[in-house]
Amino acid sequence: METQHAPETYLRAAGTPEPEPGQKRTWVRIVVYLVIALALGMAVWKVYQNQKLAAANTARQAAALQSRPVPVQVASVEQKAMPIYLAALGTVTPYMSVTVKARVSGELLPVLFSEGQEVRQGQTILRIDPSPYQAALDQAKGTLAHDEALLKNAQAEYNRYKALYDAGVTSKETLDADEASLGQYQGAIVSDKASIENAQLQLDWCTIQSPINGKIGLRLVDPGNLISANTTNLVIVNQLKPIAVYFTLPENQLPQVLDRLRSDKLMPVDAYDRGDVQKLAAGRLQAADNQIDTTTGTDRLKAVFPNQNEALFPNQFVNIHLVLENRSNALVVPSAAIQSGNQGAFVWVIDQGANGKMVANMQPVKVALAEGQMTVLDSGVKAGANVVIDGADRLRPGQVVVVSKSAPQLSANPNSPESSDATQEQSKLPLAETPAAAKTGALNATTQGKHQRKGQQ
Repeated sequence: METQHAPETYLRAAGTPEPEPGQKRTWVRIVVYLVIALALGMAVWKVYQNQKLAAANTARQAAALQSRPVPVQVASVEQKAMPIYLAALGTVTPYMSVTVKARVSGELLPVLFSEGQEVRQGQTILRIDPSPYQAALDQAKGTLAHDEALLKNAQAEYNRYKALYDAGVTSKETLDADEASLGQYQGAIVSDKASIENAQLQLDWCTIQSPINGKIGLRLVDPGNLISANTTNLVIVNQLKPIAVYFTLPENQLPQVLDRLRSDKLMPVDAYDRGDVQKLAAGRLQAADNQIDTTTGTDRLKAVFPNQNEALFPNQFVNIHLVLENRSNALVVPSAAIQSGNQGAFVWVIDQGANGKMVANMQPVKVALAEGQMTVLDSGVKAGANVVIDGADRLRPGQVVVVSKSAPQLSANPNSPESSDATQEQSKLPLAETPAAAKTGALNATTQGKHQRKGQQ
């Protein structure tokens, strides 16, 4: 290429030195590094700003949650006498149970009872055809009359021979024979009387009477059947007033129970339903078995209940509370109020905050023992304090709460008058005291209905 035809940009001024290649690459590298550093700085700044914004959002959400009231259900701490008891599973058993059988054989006549009725001891309930046994009794009486006539004749002959022997007319051998004949007839009379008594006894056994006071069950044999003596079961009579409950206790709990029994102290026993909620009957401990079952390591005990209202029924399963003592002025809370954490057991106590709102505070407690649905505390709260029994999973210290409704007072029997009164009071609560969750659900339902109507339009 000629010089005069070259572009002006490719022409260098006369005397200008050409830059070296290594120096040019150094400047390019510096520029690239600056660009990369600037990009990294902007990225780090963006990440920092996003984290700061997320932290601010989290703080706002936490503050919003902290200020939003949480609906809870509360119960009051009670101070009252609390029974301390041992719990066991028991089986209701008749105090006395008799399976009635016939002691003589024969045809069963129409029964004299209604199934399920109450019977008294000595009351006639069944009869067996007495005709054969009446005939046997009459025959035994006839044999007695016959032998009595022979005895009378033998007595007269003995008296005659005795007079002749005294006069020296007859021999000693004749008198001895008459005396032996007299003794034989006397023995026959004794045997005949025993036969009469046996026949009379067989005849009496044709009338079957109730051996105990109790309730009669369903008949096991219909009238007209032939009954075998001491074989056929006719009916079962169970004594239900009083009634017994058998239950077992571990051997490590026996000493305190046996000490009370040896000192002749009555130990109250309460029977509860299978849910261990409703009290069915109250009784006392009667006795403990004389040996421990080696297969289970438990001992069998017997409790007796008057059962005048027949709340207990044979073969019914019940929860037994064997009362050891009654602790006076015990602090009692529902077991649902007890929470567990790293610091141990605690409850959420509802107090009034500085701004007049109800707030929840964590209060450590010392649990003495748990008795079913109630727990006895040694310390931690005062009587009359309100503790949370529902909604505690959403609480934190200082959380604002809304008490939806007060729980009914603790009662072992949900059908008690106290429970009924509490239920009536709850039904009278105003709308402002309804749970916040219910209000939120109603609001959401209303909003959803509006959106649906807009979509249809």
